[in-house]
Amino acid sequence: MTLTDTSPAPAAVSAGLSFAHLADLALPFAPPATGALDDAALLSAQRQVAQIRRRVDATAAALAAEIEHRSRRELGSEGLAQRLGARTPERLVQHLTGATSREASTLVRVGALLAPSAPEIADGRPWLAGVGAAVADGEMSLEAADAIRAGLGQPDDVVSIASLAETAELLIREAPTLTVEKLAARARDLRLALDLDRVAEREEHLRSRRYLHVYPQADGMTRLSGLLDPESAAIVTATFDAVTSPRRGGPSFVDPTRAARAEQVIADDRTTEQLVLDAFVELIRIGTAADATIVLGAKRPGITLLVTDSDLRARRGLGFIEGQTERVSIATVERHACTASLLPIRFDDAGEVVNLGREHRLFSGRQGVGMAARDGGCQFGDCDRPPSWCEMHHIDHWQRDEGHTNIARGILLCRHHHRLVHNNGWEVTRADGQTSFIPPPDVDPHRTPVLARAKSAALARMLETASVRP
Repeated sequence: MTLTDTSPAPAAVSAGLSFAHLADLALPFAPPATGALDDAALLSAQRQVAQIRRRVDATAAALAAEIEHRSRRELGSEGLAQRLGARTPERLVQHLTGATSREASTLVRVGALLAPSAPEIADGRPWLAGVGAAVADGEMSLEAADAIRAGLGQPDDVVSIASLAETAELLIREAPTLTVEKLAARARDLRLALDLDRVAEREEHLRSRRYLHVYPQADGMTRLSGLLDPESAAIVTATFDAVTSPRRGGPSFVDPTRAARAEQVIADDRTTEQLVLDAFVELIRIGTAADATIVLGAKRPGITLLVTDSDLRARRGLGFIEGQTERVSIATVERHACTASLLPIRFDDAGEVVNLGREHRLFSGRQGVGMAARDGGCQFGDCDRPPSWCEMHHIDHWQRDEGHTNIARGILLCRHHHRLVHNNGWEVTRADGQTSFIPPPDVDPHRTPVLARAKSAALARMLETASVRP
């Protein structure tokens, strides 16, 4: 969820928790006692520590960049890292900081964006100047900056430095409301939108990286290791989610048969990870026992692909696999259209799905598909549960408020947040296509509405393309 800071910043200090001594290495250090803090002071302290950490990390990154500069390749054995016995500056940074190899590399990469005092160290990426400034000001974490850097890539003959700089500024504004993972996906999306002709190229690049390794171990066990491209991951994830979702807080079921099956999964004495492995082995066993020309019979694992009508008609643009952050080409959408039925979903000018509903107590399956296309997953704050993990919630209570079962008055919520809304006093409002969550007084005395986050990539693409039509 998105937390609203309703407490004053000095709350933690007034409760006896101070961070002024952290930089004095001559003083002994021990983590502070936190049990006496009330909720407001506890949250305020965590936010202050996060800000201090960003400042410390920015300093560490600047130092790492200087170490990299003094270890640059042209200096050979006279470079700082090699003189101290480290093969690379990243290894030296790792040794000095106790960080992982990945963390040390991030320090060096992001440090190069901080516009250090020596101009010759400059990274030569002017489109990321704002990102470096945000890190230097302590407003952005190193991980967020690195996600933007990697997602935007380099300018080329199609995408200019100016376009990348403008996109970077947009990401800087959005970064405080996104997790690092979502920021990385957003950066990749925006880069693809700048050069739609390379969507298929990136899709093929990711597919070329897929692999599965099987390693027999000395103790008699066998280890699996691999990478899945987005299309393969959609199949595998949907299958394993169906196996484990009752155990992991997936949707509850009204249908007695499905409810009974969910209870069996919850009561199973195997761990969730063991359930996944046993399902994997069983699928392999069934596949090898099936007709030689048909694997798993005629039923295909379900993949939900979303595409805007304008992109599909133009045969140029982006397609979206539900539950995956990477986009696919229109060619991939068309390929799946040859082997699976497509359900056309149309949005009105406000981005609302055209009503498919009837006046029934429960939402229909078709309404669920439309709601999933519009919402893209759980609508509560930063929740990342995909549509397959969500339940359909009536914004207007069915009995109390004479609520109607239509898409415009329903939203997707994961099981956890569905219970939170019903049991903890949260209210949901929807007006002009915008959904808001109103917290109860014990969470926020001012009951400040928290806007639902738009999570449907397909809807975002539709609104984006509609805004540029003549």
